[in-house]
Amino acid sequence: MTEPISLEALKAGDKAEFARFVETHSPAIYRLALRMLNNPQDAEDILQETFIKAYQNLPRFDGRSKLSTWLYRIATNEALMLIRRRKPEALSVDAPVSNGEGLAQEALEIVDWSHMPEESLLSDEVRRYLRQAIDRLPPTLKAVFLLREIEGLSTRETAEVLGLSEAAVKTRLSRARLALRERLSVYYRDRLEGKP
Repeated sequence: MTEPISLEALKAGDKAEFARFVETHSPAIYRLALRMLNNPQDAEDILQETFIKAYQNLPRFDGRSKLSTWLYRIATNEALMLIRRRKPEALSVDAPVSNGEGLAQEALEIVDWSHMPEESLLSDEVRRYLRQAIDRLPPTLKAVFLLREIEGLSTRETAEVLGLSEAAVKTRLSRARLALRERLSVYYRDRLEGKP
């Protein structure tokens, strides 16, 4: 096991500790940015900006949350700001979630795919389709889904990262899962009916 990052050393300007901090957390921050933005160059930019902002704001970091949670918050905010700059109609993470976020208002059609062969459920094609379905989630739902389900943050940590209540995180996660389940249902229905 590696020694934990020392907040005191970081605040004191220890360059070796900051380099270790960057090395330790870069893979997760890059992975999150890449999943949110689907562009390696943008993910690199977010990674760099995250650590620049972390370095600049270390003196004000009070340690109430984990360093990793704080980094996720910076990276998520940077990614959402980039999305907003490129798509002004994209909703803020603080905006209330409504059916206007791309979720169907009519009754959902959920296909039971539990009887399909396991190979069909785990194929590369299904993984690609799932990644595309995640990419099509509205930014506010996508951020919650990625932090909770992909990065493995707790509900409390996700709420801290996004500046939301835990109840809002649970609601958005539920909506994201429902939207993904509906999209996968359409995919599997089409496969069961032999459609391409």
